[in-house]
Amino acid sequence: MRVLLTGHQGYLGTVMAPVLAAAGHDVVGLDSGLFADCVLGPSPVEPKGIAVDLRDVGPEHLAGFDAVVHLAALSNDPLGSLAPELTYDINHHASVRLARLAKDAGVRRFLYASTCSVYGAAGGDDLVGEEAPLRPVTPYAVSKVRVEDDVVGMADSDFSPVFLRNATAFGFSPRLRADIVLNNLVGHALLTGTVKVLSDGTPWRPLVHARDIAEAFAAVLEADRESVHATAFNVGTERNNVRVSDIAQSVVEAVPGSELLITGENGADPRSYRVDFSRIRAALPGFDCAWSVPAGAQELAAAYTEHKLSQEAFDARFTRLAWLSARQRAGTLDDVMKPVSV
Repeated sequence: MRVLLTGHQGYLGTVMAPVLAAAGHDVVGLDSGLFADCVLGPSPVEPKGIAVDLRDVGPEHLAGFDAVVHLAALSNDPLGSLAPELTYDINHHASVRLARLAKDAGVRRFLYASTCSVYGAAGGDDLVGEEAPLRPVTPYAVSKVRVEDDVVGMADSDFSPVFLRNATAFGFSPRLRADIVLNNLVGHALLTGTVKVLSDGTPWRPLVHARDIAEAFAAVLEADRESVHATAFNVGTERNNVRVSDIAQSVVEAVPGSELLITGENGADPRSYRVDFSRIRAALPGFDCAWSVPAGAQELAAAYTEHKLSQEAFDARFTRLAWLSARQRAGTLDDVMKPVSV
């Protein structure tokens, strides 16, 4: 297939582009470059790309593609809470517009990166499946629910949207994110010697490695239409439904000499849920996630050490909110998160 991959210069896109290319697809990226310079280690090999903001995509950008894999978004809960109107403008309205343009252009399959955080306040001990009530608690998660609701109505015999609700991502990417839970805790352990948990450690989190997300998208891209058409899939594995305290313990084991400190100062986090991932395994025979949380912690510790991660880069370059704020202060990003030529 000829595939348009939005957000190809992001944390997940940088991992996904080579996976799709290795599967034989002709991959073209689309990205505004917000995080193009957020690289740890050697510069990644990239597909040919279109430099455009998601809000400025036109019909000409969708012409000739068989499929769209849509990852691009403002993808950080603190950022969404700081600027909810931008989160809805980019993550919701621009995403729905992209889907309409794709359908009008004759794109047959549209893969949308949603999130398991749509279940955010699920509570209880039961596994949450795709038919469970959606209870998003952040603007980011609300925007994902709205896109799913709007785009599923576009499905027909010629346009097949699929919604992949990714668990919380972890793992090394050449374009690192340090503001997601496992990546963050490993960095703090190496840089400060402390694994600090501000909640009481009891909330459940579903986690999934960035590479497993990429493999899931590749599998859905090639699946029979009848198996995936207009369907939502949780992406992850029940083995990685873990408590925050368990995540922290995996980090302590991956970083010898580090100390676990659960302060509880922020109390219990309302976002606590365990997820059922059986639907995607049933639809995609042979697919399952390969990475465990302890293995991911080991991978991150090794990569951070090899590439000499610094405290300054960890705090400023690889934390989304800090990076975008710094770009705005430097005048390379305007007040609506669009790049400015200088």
